[in-house]
Amino acid sequence: MCADRKIPLDPLAFIRECVNARRIFWTYHVNMRLRTRGITRQAVLDAAPGYEVIASYPEDRYLPSYLVFAQQGNRTIHILCAADTLGGNVRVITAYAPDPGEWDETLKRRRKP
Repeated sequence: MCADRKIPLDPLAFIRECVNARRIFWTYHVNMRLRTRGITRQAVLDAAPGYEVIASYPEDRYLPSYLVFAQQGNRTIHILCAADTLGGNVRVITAYAPDPGEWDETLKRRRKP
């Protein structure tokens, strides 16, 4: 865990602000995954007005992170973002189309095992 982490007061507003201002770091991992999953960076950016935080991980390893639900056209995507409040940016860690077998009908809550 990073000792100088700071959790944003309003994580959703912080994420949207950073995305809209293009203060984004695309991790190596997400760059590899986007290509294989048929998701574009533009799709992640265009979906920003409808972002919804569906899970929070304030104690994540390096920075507080958030799983974001997004709609891009008629497609649902989940985006995992880390909030670097001190640096004033978000780091997009991964993005994927949620598997309906693992998520409820809204694609916002994991199904119970």
